[in-house]
Amino acid sequence: MSRLASELHRLRRSPWEVLCSALVSCGLVLFSQLAVAIVPRLLPSISLLAMLPVAGLVFLAAILVGRFWRRFIGVAASAPLFVLFNVLFLWGVYLFVIRRDTSSLLDMLINAECALLLWGLYRILSGDPGIVAYESSFLEEAGCKDFVDAICSSEKYPSLSRVRHCNCCKANVRGYDHHCPAFGNCIGQKNHRLFMALLTGFVVAESTYTMCSTKYITSCITSGTLRTENHLSLNMVIGTMLFSVLQVIWQVVFLIWHVYGICFNIRTDEWINWKKYPEFQMKEQPQSDFEVKFVNPYDKGMLCNIREFLKPK
Repeated sequence: MSRLASELHRLRRSPWEVLCSALVSCGLVLFSQLAVAIVPRLLPSISLLAMLPVAGLVFLAAILVGRFWRRFIGVAASAPLFVLFNVLFLWGVYLFVIRRDTSSLLDMLINAECALLLWGLYRILSGDPGIVAYESSFLEEAGCKDFVDAICSSEKYPSLSRVRHCNCCKANVRGYDHHCPAFGNCIGQKNHRLFMALLTGFVVAESTYTMCSTKYITSCITSGTLRTENHLSLNMVIGTMLFSVLQVIWQVVFLIWHVYGICFNIRTDEWINWKKYPEFQMKEQPQSDFEVKFVNPYDKGMLCNIREFLKPK
């Protein structure tokens, strides 16, 4: 607990820094969402499918402009706050524009999904991913220059099995998968299941929002109110729908990868940096040099791997 407390103290910022970062994050969300909403305004004759790649490029350009602008103001946006304000922005567009054309059941569903996303963001941002504490005497006994060196030799120390070092947090996390900037925390053994639930929740909530916004646009077309509808509101609905579809596309790919990793008991960091960890290396000696091949010693079969994910030791 003392190690975790020291890590949190190191990452803590002053209230003024947090406020400035929150304002910059909020401004970046408004700027990027308005930039995407301009796409249907400038290109009203093309289909929504054709607008999708254009909206993606516009959104990326807006983010790059925001990152460039921070050099002048000296304050960087916060990735978790950026995610939070995007959720609140889409929820606001739904409540003030789309909601009137939504059924009661669907209205309850999307409101519950947004509330759960906010709760999940708080839990994963404030939770412990599985930080491992250690004493300096351990390094002396192990004969390692630092804890990272001990982790790379974890075959000698069973207590350090699958403990990895996060360069972003400067922390050692058991079951480390990756550092998630969007959620502001490492993903490790203690919050991996919450991460998967939250990622699935984002896919479901954004898909629900896309369905509601599509129904709203269709209702405007069929009822003949498309021309009399407020252009800003309509463009905002189309823009946020395009944003949601883009988010769902990459999040589904990301979710598929993590499901694969769970089924075969492999972490993202281990897959990318397997040559750093001796337990993943199988050496074969052909006629000349040693050839190192990848082998996963933690793969116990799909059912056992899924059981281990659901109930880690």
